[in-house]
This record gives sequence, C-alpha cells and structure tokens, in this order.
Amino acid sequence: MTQHRTQSRHLSALARREAIEGYLFISPWLLGLLIFTLGPIIASFYFSLTDFEVVRAPTWVGLQNFGRLWGDRLFWQALKVSSIYVFTAVPLGLVLSFALAMLMNQRVRYLSLWRTIYYVPTLVPVIASTMLWLWIFNPEFGLLNTMLRSVGIDGPLWLGHSQWALPSLILMSLWTVGGPMLIYLAGLQGIPTDLYEAADVDGAGGWAKFWAVTVPMMTPVLFFILIMNTIFAFQVFAQPFIMTEGGPRYATLFYVLYLYQNAFKFFRMGYASALAWVLFLVILVLTALIIRSSALWVFYEGEVRRR
Repeated sequence: MTQHRTQSRHLSALARREAIEGYLFISPWLLGLLIFTLGPIIASFYFSLTDFEVVRAPTWVGLQNFGRLWGDRLFWQALKVSSIYVFTAVPLGLVLSFALAMLMNQRVRYLSLWRTIYYVPTLVPVIASTMLWLWIFNPEFGLLNTMLRSVGIDGPLWLGHSQWALPSLILMSLWTVGGPMLIYLAGLQGIPTDLYEAADVDGAGGWAKFWAVTVPMMTPVLFFILIMNTIFAFQVFAQPFIMTEGGPRYATLFYVLYLYQNAFKFFRMGYASALAWVLFLVILVLTALIIRSSALWVFYEGEVRRR
C-alpha cells in the first residue's frame, strides 16, 4: 500500500513536471497569441464603441460608429468594389488554376520547367509585382498597350479609367494562380487510378471521366481553395494602395483601403475599428454559407465510389 502511494506521488510529480515543461515550451507562442492577436482583437472591439482620434483619449459612443456606416456612401462603395472583386477574381482564379493543374498533370515535355514558371510569380513580393504591373498597365509604353498597338488596337487607360481600373486589378490577380495550381495538382495526383479504370470498364470517355471522377474527387480541394481565396480577396490592400489609391472616382476603393484611410489618414480609429468588425462579420457569414453549402457539392472518395 505504501509502495503504491509512493508510485502515485512519483507519477503525479512527473506529470506536473511534464506539464510545466510543456507550458514553458509553448509560452512564446501563447504570449505572441495574447499580445499580437487576442489583445488587438479585444482592443479593436473596444475602440469600435468609442470616438477615438489617436491624439486624444477615446470617448464612449456605443454603437454610434456602426450606425454611421449606413449613411456613409464611401462605405457602400468600398463594400461594392470588394464584393465585385471577390465574386469575379476568385471564380476566375479557381477555373484558371484548375485548368493549368489539369495541363500540368499531363505527360508533356519540360514539365518541371513549366510548373516552376507558373509557380514563380507567387514567390515575388507583393510590392515588386505591383510595380511590375504598373509598368504593364502604363497606357503609353506599357506591355499591354504596346502589344495591342502592334495589331492596330488602341489600348485603354487601364488604371486611369474608372471603367477599366477594377477589371485591371482583377486581371492582375490571375498573376498568382500558380499557388492554387500546385494544390490542385497534388489533389489530381492523389485520385485513385482504380476509379478511372472502373470508368473505362463502363465505357466512359474523357469528358465523362472528367465530370464523374475528376471533378467530384477534386471538390474537397476546391472547397479549401475557395474559402482561403475568398478570405484573402476581401483583404486586398497593397495593390490598390500603391497603384490607384482608390481612384479614379473611387472605382478601386477596396474595403481594407478605405479602412486604412480612416485609421491612418483621417485618424478615425474608432470608425476604422467598426469597419474592421463589419468586414469580419461579412467574411464570417460568407465562409459559413460556403461551409453550409459544401454538403451539396463536396464529395469524398467513398461517396464517389458509391455513385
């Protein structure tokens, strides 16, 4: 009995020691989470309920900042611009990256080189790629208009025209389809070959196998990329900030750019915090809808085999 108690105390002491050592090892991450993530989140929620202009102490105003949003024309313009960008650039990127992945999954010459070429743009820093695209969109000596002039077409002003500025940024977003392409490619190479063999036995052709096997098996990958790209697209900032500053005529006033202007240009930190929480809610609701809808269109291997 005494020996059993001694062993129990020894195990308890060992468990406490291991727990303490575990917490010590993860303490840098916990401190980083509290200081750099949870702390700012809580602070932003508090500031969203105050009138805070940086140079003076915040004063409590309750939900007044959120109420101001309804009458703010630029708020609705920023939400409109970001929504158009998300619902246009994200589907285009999904389709193009999937098409490239299908092409890269074939037996073609210099396959590794082509994969590298398509992936390299994702490694270029945002600022550097933005400066490159500023030259490409230059109406006088940019690459696009130079190519158009070579075939007798006068190119538009691109970033300088209110009707072309947002489509230009959407076109620029396709520059980084190489990242999702690699994820798609990994998914394509993970599809069991026996599914295609079974389709061959049933006499299915290329298109039939694509729609009955490839697409259903790739829906989990598509689901992941759709959620991540939607979240990232709503937070686009650097490109419009550097290239257009929201113009011309607010045609590229992205939501995060408008948030930044209120916070660091007009020093309306309380109002900017309210904008940040509205964006969080918009992304949360949209993500929840995508997840909720996944039961209708996302299939997994066992479900595909039963079809």
